[in-house]
Amino acid sequence: QVRLVESGGGLVQAGGSLRLSCAASGSLFRINAMGWYRQAPGKQRELVASITIRGSQNYADSVKGRFTISRDNAKNTVYLQMNSLKPEDTAVYYCNANGVNIFQSNFDSWGQGTQVTVSS
Repeated sequence: QVRLVESGGGLVQAGGSLRLSCAASGSLFRINAMGWYRQAPGKQRELVASITIRGSQNYADSVKGRFTISRDNAKNTVYLQMNSLKPEDTAVYYCNANGVNIFQSNFDSWGQGTQVTVSS
């Protein structure tokens, strides 16, 4: 079983910054990609940013130029640096990782979510 533990959420004023972290542990063999998703009340979960094992990044248009995703492969950890935060960034942020476990089976795991609230 692969477990993801997120940290770094909180309350910030508009224009401020937060940094989210997500550490993967458990029966890991290889993580192919990690990413951050978010879900605001009454809305569907959406991709915020993702990064592959080789460092290829993908961002939602709404966060381009403000958010930066990075990962430390040695620590099986992914980060999301969020700058110039807006009230519309308020949501529960979820970490996701997919790859192969030590039993050579594919996994696709989610964290428990961390709340980000941006006040105007």
